[in-house]
Amino acid sequence: MRLDKFLKVSRLIKRRTVAKDVSDQGRVWINGREAKASSTVKAGDELMIQFGQKVVTVRIERLAETTKKDEASGLYTLLKEESRQAENKMEWQ
Repeated sequence: MRLDKFLKVSRLIKRRTVAKDVSDQGRVWINGREAKASSTVKAGDELMIQFGQKVVTVRIERLAETTKKDEASGLYTLLKEESRQAENKMEWQ
């Protein structure tokens, strides 16, 4: 499955066009490698997504073409959620 479609179906990002933009800006990594919207994802892959000053790391548990809102979070497991503000403050000093 394409990365942008997974991000939309899992509701990590609400719209596929936004998922494409975020991916193409270099703010998504698959298993530690920078990913484009057209990159292929599979169960077991780890995604790291930068949302502004927040970085979220998830592991893909399963893929689905469509899903209901209340079932979307079952497609992935949240591994880590961290703020990048502390890092940015240190860089400025």
